[in-house]
Amino acid sequence: MRFTCFLCFALFTATIFAQTNSLNGTTFDANNVPLGGVNVIVSGQNNGAISDFDGNFTLNGVSIGDVLEFSYIGFDTRQITISNFNDLTIVMQENAESLDEVVVVGYGTQTKKELTGAVSVVSSATIDELKPTQIEQALQGQVSGVQITNQSGAPGSASNIRIRGISTNGDNRPLILVDGNVIEDLSVVNPSDVASITVLKDATAGIYGVRAANGVILITTKTGRKNSEVKFDFGTYFGYQQTTRKLPALSATDYALLVNESFAANGEALPFPNVAGLGAGTDWQDEVFENAPISNTTLTVTGGGEKSSTSFGVAYLTQDGIVGGKRANFDRFNARLNYNLDVLENLKINSSVLFSGTTRKALSENALGSVLFNALNMAPTFSVRDENNRFTLAEGLGNEVINPVHQIKNTFNENRVRKLSGAFGATYNFLKYFEAQGRIQANYAEVRGYSFNPIAFYGSGKVFNNDREVKTEYSHLFRDYTFDAFIKYKRTFNEAHNLDVTLGTSVFQTTGRFTSFTAFDISRDTRVADAPEVINNFQNGGNIFDSRLLSYFARAQYNYKEKYLFSAVVRRDGSTKFGPENKFGIFPSGSVGWVLSEESFLNDNSTIDFLKLRGSYGILGNDRIPDYRFVSLLNGEGVYVINDELVFGIATGAISNPEIQWEEQKSLNVGVDARLFNNRVTLAADYFNRTTTNLLVAPEVSGILGPTAPGSSAPIVNAGDVRNQGFEFQIGYFGDISKDVKFNINYNVTTLDNEVLKVNNGTGIIQGGSFGVGQDPPSRMETGFPIGYFYGYTTDGIFQTQEEVDAHPSQLALGANAQPGDIRFADVNGDGVINPDDRSYIGDPIPDITMGLNLSLDIKNFDFQMYIFSSIGNEIVRNYERNQARTNRTTYYLDRWTGAGTSTEFPRATTGATSNAVFSDFYVEDGSFVRAQNMQLGYTFSQKLLNSEQIDSFRIYASVSNVFTLTKYRGYDPAASSGAPIGGGIDFGFYPTPRTYLLGLNLKF
Repeated sequence: MRFTCFLCFALFTATIFAQTNSLNGTTFDANNVPLGGVNVIVSGQNNGAISDFDGNFTLNGVSIGDVLEFSYIGFDTRQITISNFNDLTIVMQENAESLDEVVVVGYGTQTKKELTGAVSVVSSATIDELKPTQIEQALQGQVSGVQITNQSGAPGSASNIRIRGISTNGDNRPLILVDGNVIEDLSVVNPSDVASITVLKDATAGIYGVRAANGVILITTKTGRKNSEVKFDFGTYFGYQQTTRKLPALSATDYALLVNESFAANGEALPFPNVAGLGAGTDWQDEVFENAPISNTTLTVTGGGEKSSTSFGVAYLTQDGIVGGKRANFDRFNARLNYNLDVLENLKINSSVLFSGTTRKALSENALGSVLFNALNMAPTFSVRDENNRFTLAEGLGNEVINPVHQIKNTFNENRVRKLSGAFGATYNFLKYFEAQGRIQANYAEVRGYSFNPIAFYGSGKVFNNDREVKTEYSHLFRDYTFDAFIKYKRTFNEAHNLDVTLGTSVFQTTGRFTSFTAFDISRDTRVADAPEVINNFQNGGNIFDSRLLSYFARAQYNYKEKYLFSAVVRRDGSTKFGPENKFGIFPSGSVGWVLSEESFLNDNSTIDFLKLRGSYGILGNDRIPDYRFVSLLNGEGVYVINDELVFGIATGAISNPEIQWEEQKSLNVGVDARLFNNRVTLAADYFNRTTTNLLVAPEVSGILGPTAPGSSAPIVNAGDVRNQGFEFQIGYFGDISKDVKFNINYNVTTLDNEVLKVNNGTGIIQGGSFGVGQDPPSRMETGFPIGYFYGYTTDGIFQTQEEVDAHPSQLALGANAQPGDIRFADVNGDGVINPDDRSYIGDPIPDITMGLNLSLDIKNFDFQMYIFSSIGNEIVRNYERNQARTNRTTYYLDRWTGAGTSTEFPRATTGATSNAVFSDFYVEDGSFVRAQNMQLGYTFSQKLLNSEQIDSFRIYASVSNVFTLTKYRGYDPAASSGAPIGGGIDFGFYPTPRTYLLGLNLKF
């Protein structure tokens, strides 16, 4: 009986497992959009299918226990074991690190496996996690070799983007394209619309010609898919911002004691004979800083028919300033429309329109007399208002320091930018292997605004006093267009030789007009045009510009079985910036790659999944100088005496140089890419060496030639070479701790060595920047040093006794005889006297090393991300101290010298003449820092909890940006910089990047 039962059970089980049947299913992407073209195979069998346009597939002859494998380019491969024959729903997850991922490169695409250049990609997932207000913020710490510095933390302020260092003392901006459209201002881009960012860092950027000399950033926006229903993606966040730091300024009591000591040291009467009761006084930083709101709302709609796809997105951001609040507000509205259509099987068109409208109000910042400069130097013994409720006058504090609250109240300005960008392109395939493309793209922008200075009195002798109302209105117009046309030939020979050839031309023109008028004695609400007397600020043709480029290019890409890779580009660029003899330049580049993992000796390696060596070299041109500097123009201002009367007319403008020619960058890159341990570990390493020759600079020339006359300037000459070299290294690890726990960690580091190789402008140096009042420029470009290095005196401690003063070389040439307690300067050249000849290198604003660390952790429905960035080896000049007898100081000066042995760092307090304020390394500080750029915690509701077929995804999150900064720098923000190649890194009281707390949600339906 038992045997009979066992036999029946065995036969029944065998029948079940031997049963075969048909199985239906549908494949979707993460946004619940049907995914066609997915390969479905039964593991170990010659049985499979491909999903159709609607994502549907059918498999015949499958059995319980069979393992199905789903694969699609750019997505993770999935495996499912059949447990029943119910319809399957398969959601494919995008894999941004897939070797088969298609990457946008110059005038086309390549898979990551085929790339031979230094190319980095930032995915939309990373951008969504960072929630940047400006898209450039998503690059900092994400891409090796790319450094982002803020010109200010104020709303709407610009950022400086540098790819692999500073290569010129002119315009270092990279070329930026959005869906192929040239964009100069990234404010037109809504970060939520971005699908990916590709950065071209080496000579392979040469396909884009002259404008790509400083690298290329390619931004691809999200688009709809054909044969997909309409989908909505809604996102919003709101929060507030606050300053991350207040400088430790002296209280009223400590300030009064220090001022008394200063006056007593010079034998003068005490300004504060009774300090009792002064207390803490006014904290001027508290008066100007405030918590400021920020909010952003976005909506994206995508969909597609059988032959078309559409994507539409809108976004609105509003942000107040942590200094000034509404008076430093920034509003931005973006709208974007993409439409693609297959007119015929071999004819496709694509089009896009971008609109951006921004309105910005700004305060004086990052300069002598800015709001924060005044908040730091204003005496704490003054109240904001006096007993008559009038703003307190900053008497006795020098000519530049005024009441910062009064300054904010008297600031009236507004800048409005309306920009429209459009593009239309067509692709036609013919003769089987040929493809022709044409695209025209245009930008139109209007910049309008005004500034109004009311009648104001801030104190005796203040440079900001106004005895007349002054209003300036401006209206600037910018237009440009780019036309690209090229033919591609793409063919595979004998299933091994892959050839892709591109021939094309590109035409670019940009024109514009600057209009600005000023009137006096009118109210803020009165139009300047209605004033009785109006001054035209642009005369004699100096308000228009027109420049053009004409280019021809060719590229050949070849690979043998995707194992041996080769690419070569040659481009001929012509620019109206140069004269007839130098108008055109020819710029070649080439790159090679070897995929070692395809070789037989690595085919079966259990550790190395992918290994590729690559190298590139090329020459790129740069023409970023003002227009028509090779000819003399009558666009200057002349003053003549006719019949004993002054007559204003025209004169020769900028001094011309007919010999100027292309600035050239010679770029070398050698790199390796690898994937290890079943693709869990990714590695990339690069060595780069980029040398800029024939640097376009404006030298110092004799005043006899008239460069300082109104409307004139020094000529542009080719007079310098600069080299940037360094290493980049990236490593990432992806791991599954369990089914519900996943984590990613990515680290990148870049080293940079910048050196000026030659400055042959006659003097051998180019100066820039400013320090204090009336001092020589503190920054230089000079052979053998980094561009923009700091040039000043080296300190050697503090004089402790008169004997030390007597034994030291005289410092009288610096403005005063030294006394005990004064800064002791080193006799660098050993000539026995301290004078300007003892100035030397005392710092470098360019970091030696930058690093980024990115972490993410998913636990079931929770996700956490953290992004950290570090800059090491750069210096910053502390220039926010006015150094007047009665201006306030930081608490660091409590450690000043008060007698022998009391201090070796901070000099004595005195109102007498000293040389302590001359530019020296006393004012140069280490600007290295580590910053937690963003931390975010989110929760995604499961479909079971949502209980709705209409909602595809619902996520809520909380984030903090600029969480903390570890630095020795004493100023507000070590990450800020003016961005000037010569004169950057000088801190006048930089407006700090705020810490921002956000709550937000994303809803897809």
